[in-house]
Amino acid sequence: MVSRRDRRVGLVFDDRYLSHNSGQFLIAYRDQYPFPEPIPHPSSPQIASRTKHLLDFFGYSDVMKRVDAFEATDEMILACHTAEYLARVRDVSKTGGDVGTGAPIGRGGERIARLGAGGVAAGVDAVMSGDLHHVYALVRPPGHHAMPDKGMGFCIFGNVAIAACHAQRAHGAKKIAILDWDVHHGNGTQDAFYDDPSVLFISIHQEDLFPVGWGSLDQTGEGDGIGTTVNIPLPAGSGNRAYMHVMDHIVAPILRQFDPDLILVSAGQDASVEDPLGRMSLTTTGYRAMTGVVRGIADEVCEGRLVVAQEGGYSQHYAPYCSAAIVEGLCDGLGGFQPVEEPYGPRAESMPPSRRIGLDAEAAIDDAIKTHERHWVLRERSVR
Repeated sequence: MVSRRDRRVGLVFDDRYLSHNSGQFLIAYRDQYPFPEPIPHPSSPQIASRTKHLLDFFGYSDVMKRVDAFEATDEMILACHTAEYLARVRDVSKTGGDVGTGAPIGRGGERIARLGAGGVAAGVDAVMSGDLHHVYALVRPPGHHAMPDKGMGFCIFGNVAIAACHAQRAHGAKKIAILDWDVHHGNGTQDAFYDDPSVLFISIHQEDLFPVGWGSLDQTGEGDGIGTTVNIPLPAGSGNRAYMHVMDHIVAPILRQFDPDLILVSAGQDASVEDPLGRMSLTTTGYRAMTGVVRGIADEVCEGRLVVAQEGGYSQHYAPYCSAAIVEGLCDGLGGFQPVEEPYGPRAESMPPSRRIGLDAEAAIDDAIKTHERHWVLRERSVR
């Protein structure tokens, strides 16, 4: 059990992430909006830059050990992607363009995408070696939508999936748990491990938001992996109370029963109350609390080995605060930093999703419990 004062926390960040160029935002990934001024892509380098600024401003960078990212090798990438796709990324990177469906890169983008995947893997190296307990990987571009043969939804390489395979191959990890709380379903990660009983994939996401058809309750794995895919689709507006009930009564007991050697989190902050691409109403309080739950479980079951990797989050001013709140949750007990402020003000605690679980969310959580208790012991059947 890792004590609060003894925990060692690391940060992966590289200035080169800020040069990942997503270009302009397009209609259906193809056409420019017919406005006089182009609309910048929502996956903006300013969000990562502002997040790093907040970590410096509030003092977290001072108590976290810097972890150097490296470029993921061909061998690491080919554990999750096809050789044909890797060649396509390399070719498109010469001039810039889309490497799939809504997965743009600029000239030289292959190197940055490799650095994104390698950044999460570097975090895995740090925790599996025992040098650190927890790592926050502030990487770009995101990865959880990337499929074996194409990029998708702003994602180029499957950063967390590649890191999980790296943990198994380089460090001998037997069982790995991946928790994805991005507002969009992590279809690429699910696809990578759908029949693999050694990797538990849990996704909390807005129901049928993106990609359409992914993340339904009936998608629970196949073959030997039946039961190790745990989808928890929630209705729009579910908010802090619903997410915390899911964490306490579905995610936590399943993680404990799976008993992994390492926990990875795909941390998208696009479920926030101010995100333009989601409608889930989470606040900094919710992100801090969810981090506390998963950190506590990591302390219990795998000697604190926890890597949290940046995924989505598109509010220019609010997403960085949510990411900083996650880092605060990782650094709890260390001291030497300031608490992260709540930019949304008193409304963050007074709005209904922060005070109670709505009826639609109650029904969705109850359905999730009924589905997943076929494979796991979940004592509380209803939120009522």
